[in-house]
Amino acid sequence: MATEVSPIRTEADYENALAEIERLWGAKSGTADGDRLDALATLIDVYEAQHHPMDPPDPIEAVRFSQT
Repeated sequence: MATEVSPIRTEADYENALAEIERLWGAKSGTADGDRLDALATLIDVYEAQHHPMDPPDPIEAVRFSQT
């Protein structure tokens, strides 16, 4: 386990951060693991917004989906 949280710059960094998130999932807020989980989640969110953006759903498809 890394002791420092680093920027996510590559897909390898991203995959490693996802694996670390999975390991830390459920950590209590206010603990070292909880703080690490929060920081990694923020970094992943930024990386995904830049490198894996999601288009907004088609409004009609969104309504159809919500009715299933």
